[in-house]
Amino acid sequence: MDNSQEVREFLTSRRAKISPERAGMPAGPRRRVPGLRRSEVAALADLSVEYYAKLERGNLAGASPAVLEALARALQLDDAERAHLLHLAQAADGSDALARPRRRATRQWTAHPALQWMLDAVTGGPAFVRNGRMDLLAANQFARAFYSEVHDHPGNQDNLARYQFLDPGARRFYPDWEQAADITVAILRTEAGRDPHDKDLHDLVGELSTRSDEFRTRWGAHDVRHHGSGTKRFHHRAVGDLTLAYEGMELTAAPGLHLTVYTAEPGSPSEQGLRLLASWAATREAGPDPRRTGRTAPTRRE
Repeated sequence: MDNSQEVREFLTSRRAKISPERAGMPAGPRRRVPGLRRSEVAALADLSVEYYAKLERGNLAGASPAVLEALARALQLDDAERAHLLHLAQAADGSDALARPRRRATRQWTAHPALQWMLDAVTGGPAFVRNGRMDLLAANQFARAFYSEVHDHPGNQDNLARYQFLDPGARRFYPDWEQAADITVAILRTEAGRDPHDKDLHDLVGELSTRSDEFRTRWGAHDVRHHGSGTKRFHHRAVGDLTLAYEGMELTAAPGLHLTVYTAEPGSPSEQGLRLLASWAATREAGPDPRRTGRTAPTRRE
């Protein structure tokens, strides 16, 4: 991914999202393109039109923190978009080299024993570690059962993005598939800005862009996000519908890796569903898959 192209497309896409009314400017005569004109962004950021045009052509090298902040204000960037702009500027300057994770082959990363013990100590819900490419790297028994469809199909390669866009089962697993797809692509786009030298990520994006129109359209939107906490709906093949809250955090000892834990509201049907999933998980790991032996998985009583 060429950094100049990334910068150009990101700034252009953000400019197109800001209407004159939203920016507090008169709409003026009929516009040929959506959003603000370059001259209007330049005025809002207190930059010359020529300098802003240079930035939008993809040349962020040498842009000062004050210029980046003014640009972020003019384009009304949220926290994730501001961070993405900063990462793009660091990559343009070459100053991201020291900030990049030293561990390049993240797929070979193995959880150290204490981390795996911590994951296994979470007994109330799925807990797992992923990287910015959405590879599942470590998990407790709950999470292995929760993402059983991801693990069971070799074509998914234990990757949530591949599962999301290439596995037909994902549309059943994610009842809110469109929203989940938006989040997945935004995480990948954020990672591309944070670590533009990740060849495995480049390869994944290329594969998904070639094989999925849904992915390719979302990738072109240049949306980014911080994926910290929230609520999602799922439909698990063994226990049915689940509404789960999640909390995510970056691992301090392994920059670029994220720990996520899913939980259910106490006393809710989803908490009952998680208890059934725990039973199914224990049965699944204790012996052959019940789907191949004729045994039935536990079902939720309404």
